[in-house]
Amino acid sequence: MQTIIVTGGAGFIGSNFVRFLLEQNVRVVNLDLLTYAGNMATISDLMSDERHHFVEGDIGDEVLIKSLLDQYQPQAIVNFAAESHVDRSIDGPMAFIQTNVAGTANMLQCAREYWSGLDGGQQASFRFLHVSTDEVYGSLGSEGLFTEETPYAPNSPYSASKAASDHLVRAWFHTYGMPVLTTNCSNNYGPYQFPEKLIPLMILNALEGKPLPIYGDGGNIRDWLYVVDHCAAIWRVLQAGKPGEVYNVGGNCELTNLQVVDALCSIMDELFPDSAHVPHNSLKVFVQDRPGHDLRYAIDASKLKRELGWEPRATFETGLRETVLWYLDHLEWCREVAAESYQGERLGRG
Repeated sequence: MQTIIVTGGAGFIGSNFVRFLLEQNVRVVNLDLLTYAGNMATISDLMSDERHHFVEGDIGDEVLIKSLLDQYQPQAIVNFAAESHVDRSIDGPMAFIQTNVAGTANMLQCAREYWSGLDGGQQASFRFLHVSTDEVYGSLGSEGLFTEETPYAPNSPYSASKAASDHLVRAWFHTYGMPVLTTNCSNNYGPYQFPEKLIPLMILNALEGKPLPIYGDGGNIRDWLYVVDHCAAIWRVLQAGKPGEVYNVGGNCELTNLQVVDALCSIMDELFPDSAHVPHNSLKVFVQDRPGHDLRYAIDASKLKRELGWEPRATFETGLRETVLWYLDHLEWCREVAAESYQGERLGRG
């Protein structure tokens, strides 16, 4: 059975990918520090699966990483572990530098030492896949798309830390020949996303009749990608991607934050026609924009389609409806992770 170490596997995208791997009958070593973005409630249903081995720990812990590599002898590492909320990076940037930059460097160095000790065939098949974001490219104007050749221009401490980690991954390939891969994705949505993010926040606030806070005029544009499609893309890159290459992953779905909120409100109106909060879009409030808020992101994922045959399956309409229904069915999970992991004012990332 193939073994893959997944870092950040108790977080949003990571936990979805862990589930995806288990569906492929892969043994997963799931390493997570269980910060605000990772929570045991997210993976509690997986703990009885003998193919799933959870380890609480830090990607910056050299001794731990080396011991896991020695014990489990993985064929691949998929690195999701990151501090990932823009607002939090503005308030406390140093945690992002520590995890996203120093932590990734430690993972790369430990993986290189492990990879160097493998025999020829195992060396050739080993992969280190680093999961990154489209935010490293900065902000687009009204036209154009991010490609894999777009120059980096990060505008927040979060995106700058991810850009730095991307450069480290590239350096480990060009300097040491280590078989690395990088994916840069657009905005994900779907099950198990932390309740402070835009879509789950709006779902939960609408349900409770609370204000729906929207930054600025709501005109910031994002390319929305259903998390299950993202997991399929990562799996495809892991299987067939060319070492040293970068692959952009997007949903081909550009929407303003205002359009996303309006779409959510329409679904809530449909599901709860007798609610006192209908129409739910009456709950919208516009709040002061955050510093350095990028206007537009949009991904060109044609390389991934052309070279590896991947493209998103979910439409935004189908994916959003499934997401809303999932959150309505998992309100206890939302309460648990929010109570344990986050305090203070909540604003959705957009």
